[in-house]
Amino acid sequence: MRRRETLTKSQNERLPQVRLACPDITRSCDLARAFADLVRHRRGHLLLEWIRQTEQDAPEPMRGFAGFLRQDLDAVTAGLTLPWSSGVVEGHVNRVRTLKRALFALLRARILTHP
Repeated sequence: MRRRETLTKSQNERLPQVRLACPDITRSCDLARAFADLVRHRRGHLLLEWIRQTEQDAPEPMRGFAGFLRQDLDAVTAGLTLPWSSGVVEGHVNRVRTLKRALFALLRARILTHP
């Protein structure tokens, strides 16, 4: 899945053999690269076409992923198009959950060891 320019010489020589040996891996890799391009370059307007291609002729795990994206198509398209991110908020939520788990574990230990 790495970019081709980062592969070693032996990896570049082996890649065509692997792609010929397993068409499912080849199709999955091609679709994954196309999806990564949608994400990297914020091409949300192409998402529906990617989902259609994936649902039509991809291996089952990829079709399942495409179906999952289709369930909330507007939100996923917005996430791949708009410049805003909820990353900061998600980071705070993660921090609060971590603190909550730590405090619960501390409280539990204190209750269990109290005479």
